[in-house]
Amino acid sequence: MPDLGSSRRKLKIAIAAMVAADVIAVAVLFSPLVGSSDSRRLQLNLLRAELTKKNREVEPLRGMDKKIVLAKDQIGDFYKQRFAATDSDLTKELGKLASQNGVRIQGVRYTQEDQEGSGIVPVDIEGSFSGDYLQLVRFINTLERSKLFFTVDGVDLGGENSGAVRLQITMHSFIRLGA
Repeated sequence: MPDLGSSRRKLKIAIAAMVAADVIAVAVLFSPLVGSSDSRRLQLNLLRAELTKKNREVEPLRGMDKKIVLAKDQIGDFYKQRFAATDSDLTKELGKLASQNGVRIQGVRYTQEDQEGSGIVPVDIEGSFSGDYLQLVRFINTLERSKLFFTVDGVDLGGENSGAVRLQITMHSFIRLGA
């Protein structure tokens, strides 16, 4: 027959351990370390608000791998559409815009800068043009709205004897490499 005294002793020890664990749990629940139910609820609400704020902060970063591929495609399209393939394309576009607006080209100087790592070469352009004032204004407007990327940096106007206006303009553009 099994020893019932030993089993009872083991059972009493297990029950005492469970009662002690319950007493400790109740003490922790009502102790000032844990706080009241209102303070726990307040802390839970603060943590939820912080989680919501963090989710809003990282929302723009979701799908970043797809956004990077799309941006690279858009940059490539921008380079193809807005940057000249050769320096003669710049000359041709500038001549076309001048003739469309009735402006005469007196002289143009192109200076290529050092190649940038992004596959483009900056080009500084200094030009001298003549025409009447309204034609020159239209020319500058058309130049800035051109399909090719021209940025006007400086304009200097001067008069001529024949009533025409002389325009000295500095601008820059870019040539894409490997076109």
